[in-house]
Amino acid sequence: MAHAQTGQPSTLGTVVVTDSVPQANGRLNLDTPTQTGSRLGLTPRETPAAVTVVDRTTIEARGAQDTQEILRAIPGVTAHNAPGSIGVSYRGFSGASLTQLFNGINVQYTIAARPVDSWIYERVEAIGGASSFLYGAGGVGGTINYITKLAERHDISEAQLRLGSKGLKEASFGLNRRIAGDGAGGGHYLRIDLNHRDANGWADGTGTRATQLATSLLSDLGRGVTHTLAYEFQDERVDRPYWGTPLLNPVGGTARVNAGTRFKNYNSADGLYAQRVHWLRSVADWRASDALQFRNTFYAYDALRDYRNVENYRFNASNTAVIRSGALLQRHDQRVVGDRVEGTLASDIGGRRSDWAFGMDVSVNQQTRFPRSLPGTVSTVDPYDFPTENFFGIAGMSPGFSPDRDNKVTSTALYLENRTALVPSVHLVTALRHERIQLDLTNRREVTAANPARFQRSYEPTTGRIGMVWDFAPGANLYAQYATAADPPSGVLSTASFADVRNNSELTTGRQAEVGSKLDFWQGKGTAALAAYRITRKNVATQDPGNSALTVLAGEQSSKGVEMSVGLQPTRQWSIQGNLTYVDARYVTFRQGGVSLAGKTPTNTPATVANLWASHSLTPALQASIGVRRIGKVYADAANTLSWPAYTLVDLGLSYQINRNVSVVGRLRNATNRLYAANVGSTMAYLGAPRAADIALRAAF
Repeated sequence: MAHAQTGQPSTLGTVVVTDSVPQANGRLNLDTPTQTGSRLGLTPRETPAAVTVVDRTTIEARGAQDTQEILRAIPGVTAHNAPGSIGVSYRGFSGASLTQLFNGINVQYTIAARPVDSWIYERVEAIGGASSFLYGAGGVGGTINYITKLAERHDISEAQLRLGSKGLKEASFGLNRRIAGDGAGGGHYLRIDLNHRDANGWADGTGTRATQLATSLLSDLGRGVTHTLAYEFQDERVDRPYWGTPLLNPVGGTARVNAGTRFKNYNSADGLYAQRVHWLRSVADWRASDALQFRNTFYAYDALRDYRNVENYRFNASNTAVIRSGALLQRHDQRVVGDRVEGTLASDIGGRRSDWAFGMDVSVNQQTRFPRSLPGTVSTVDPYDFPTENFFGIAGMSPGFSPDRDNKVTSTALYLENRTALVPSVHLVTALRHERIQLDLTNRREVTAANPARFQRSYEPTTGRIGMVWDFAPGANLYAQYATAADPPSGVLSTASFADVRNNSELTTGRQAEVGSKLDFWQGKGTAALAAYRITRKNVATQDPGNSALTVLAGEQSSKGVEMSVGLQPTRQWSIQGNLTYVDARYVTFRQGGVSLAGKTPTNTPATVANLWASHSLTPALQASIGVRRIGKVYADAANTLSWPAYTLVDLGLSYQINRNVSVVGRLRNATNRLYAANVGSTMAYLGAPRAADIALRAAF
């Protein structure tokens, strides 16, 4: 049962391993309170929605290198790490229709979810479907929350050294210590987690350097008050980023690439993607009584991202030369400052348990973009043997940044959530959120009729959820829910153009109905979660049928699907976990290029995704593992005339526990060396990584 609490940040992520606790690749994690599916601290079993928890044990057992690889554990989710976009698909939706949070904070920008090395993360949580009522505008397809490691009330020392293919060198370190106090009734605890990674990319000339630091101070101040001060730093630099491989002509039907171009990189010789991110959070918790708790979270985010690349490549008609185009010099400068005050209350209504969560969130999100682009042809080269220029050697391109516009999004939200026991085995879960969003655009370039000096638009969405959970047997339940969402009609507000804001006077409306079940079986050796849903998103910006130069809020998109996850722990030696999803995603009303796309499937949205992980202890010290992932066919264009076929990936692992504190793990990723597209467009495919091997030495003491 839930006990109406926000959860102490220092203890929520702690995992105590016993025979009843789910093991990595074994039983599903249904009984750990989460921060993402509800603000009441409910477990996935208690929540009337599909909620997934990918804890630290699972991240390590599957060898997830970064946040994009962690997402593979969420049923139905696909993701790629192309430098110019974050292609996460969930329940038939992507982009701004998904909310990606960092410790429960929404920075309202999809690029902010760039892959980050997994070392600094304690876990990732996700809730499928409409969830604006929890975290604000966005999230019709689902919400994903990346949760960082925080200081805990016990000592931790851990380190890892990893070496691998393509010059991979990675060193990681973690330390948690009490630095003051006796630990009995109060104390101060400091945690530092640091990770650095150097590697050559698998595409020619690509190199990556990344550093992440997460540090936090937990202070017990007495009288039920605790405070956590957390700072995170992320620095990433990718030299000569790989943007994709050109498709062979004729482009139509099943997309094809020339195997000889698999490792070719057509970017400029000094192409660049770089980002530097700072996070600061101050979290104060006050347990006023056993029934009433409060939390205040102040947060600040600062990110600077730079691009310097030639990004588009296509074959000429005879497939004898590659035409390089799309030179882009761009900087994104974003800052977010906000404060959230919230509380929980455990109470009774008519003798029935009734828990409440309530709060207010205020934030200011400001972004300035500095784009300079030359869309024309840069050069035409031999596909297999070619030189490329330094970026500023391109005619018409010179160093320096010129701001385009400032986007300032000011949001104020009030929310309320409740869980009431109608009878001991039936709980009603409801939530309501009201927002006031003010968008201000300031032109930093020439003022014209199409680009005025300033433009404003305001939105006031109200979203909610009503759900019911029936525990019809010990360890088994049925649930049903209806939820709503609100999304920007064409992209995120923090990057919206004057045309977007002028033409799109409303947010889209999302509706979801979902039914499902979560249960234990086989005398507790197995767990399962099943869900069936239907989502409809209306007011999508689409071309005006009478004038293709204009947009109107008349588009509609829908998805319906089923998800099934199963976890088995038949013996101490065997752990098996898998999931299977099917989604039918369609445009109901949508026009592009003057053509109706009604009935078409959105791009890069597979109908089926299946995952299987299995671990077997060959001896008490030696364990073997395998992961198999099957992704269904996807379409490269909205008209569904070009597709990439389904593919299967296999990962292998072998770990050996040298002694109580030291282990060594070897992994073979994409063991069959499958050539596949992680994302595909009308002229290029962003290929996934080929076969790679690595070995890690890990110590914990």
